[in-house]
Amino acid sequence: MSTTVTQRRFGDKSTKGLRAIDTEGNEFQVPDYSIKEILDSIPKECFERRLTTSFYYVFRDIAVCLAMGWVANTYIPQVPWAALRGALWLGYAILLSLPYTGLWVLGHECGHQAFSDYGWLNDTVGWIIHSYLFVPYFSWKYSHGKHHKATGHLTRDMVFVPKTVEEFKKERAGDSRVKLSELSEDTPIQTLTSLLMQQFGGWWWYLLTNVTGQKYPDHNKFAVSHFNPESPIFEKRDYWYVVLSDIGVLAQSFVVYQWCKSFGGFHCFINWFLPYVFTNHWLVFITYLQHTDVSLPHYDNNEWTFARGAAATIDREFGFVGWFFFHDIIETHVLHHYVSRIPFYNARPATEGIKKAMGIHYRHSDESMWYTLWKSAKACQFVEGDNGVRMFRNINGVGVAPKS
Repeated sequence: MSTTVTQRRFGDKSTKGLRAIDTEGNEFQVPDYSIKEILDSIPKECFERRLTTSFYYVFRDIAVCLAMGWVANTYIPQVPWAALRGALWLGYAILLSLPYTGLWVLGHECGHQAFSDYGWLNDTVGWIIHSYLFVPYFSWKYSHGKHHKATGHLTRDMVFVPKTVEEFKKERAGDSRVKLSELSEDTPIQTLTSLLMQQFGGWWWYLLTNVTGQKYPDHNKFAVSHFNPESPIFEKRDYWYVVLSDIGVLAQSFVVYQWCKSFGGFHCFINWFLPYVFTNHWLVFITYLQHTDVSLPHYDNNEWTFARGAAATIDREFGFVGWFFFHDIIETHVLHHYVSRIPFYNARPATEGIKKAMGIHYRHSDESMWYTLWKSAKACQFVEGDNGVRMFRNINGVGVAPKS
């Protein structure tokens, strides 16, 4: 794909830029507006962080968890049929994972200093919330911060970094020189198996080995763990904060042990562990679909800018669950990548502002996220492009065929 110059319009301005062809054959035009244009489009009141509002949502989510727990633990044991009890317990665990995920999102707000004007308070609240959910708070905060600084950058981004076509061929055939036409496409069973592994094991494997992040070939994969204070993910100044993150997870391990000892293993399993497993599923589900879509680019170093990288994300719709439980993390993610310190409760009006500045470059989809998950798994296997702008391609016959 060669570099070309095209004429386009957004807002009332004419601009020139690179183009590429996305997976579905549509022309993708690379943004060239400035960060100042984005910031100027956001109402000033959207930057206000209100401590009382932030704490209201923390206590609201905790209250929802306690209410769900009281109802389930009071009434489900009274159901006489074992199969129905099992189904109700499973349904309860899935429902409880929703406010658990909401709490995770509020901890994420703390990591971005969007919770309040007080850094020490943000980190204290975030450390407590994330430790309860077995998240190493500071470790994740630092790697996630690097993700925000280099979103869409093929060699600097920190999460859901796609394979290049060369990496894909080497992984599949052991040889990057093999032709893609010689590789067999994935069967539906292969795709489903990969999705299940990603959704229910991906979060822990990411924390333990940085599996979807940058590769560090000189290090053992477990040495790149978020739990290792000497991991190449971190700077030297982060060392003791990573240790503090590990202490938080160890403290929660002791809480879980005492929980099992005092109330029994099943009580802990159904009220904490199983909802926690589904919470991890939601985290991967959300973050994967925020950064993976047939219309989204990735950039080589020579074409990447912060403004372009932040636009390489997409807002989606997840209905009541998205705005009530998940605090609009799905619906306003593009804005979040431009200004992560804006609290979620101000993100909708801020998003309306940046839409005007971004014009055609604002990405939004109201397609079913479940359908998109399957479609993306089939269509977004690797990225290809030779002008510094790389788009998703696949060997499954979905959309535009790869060149290599």
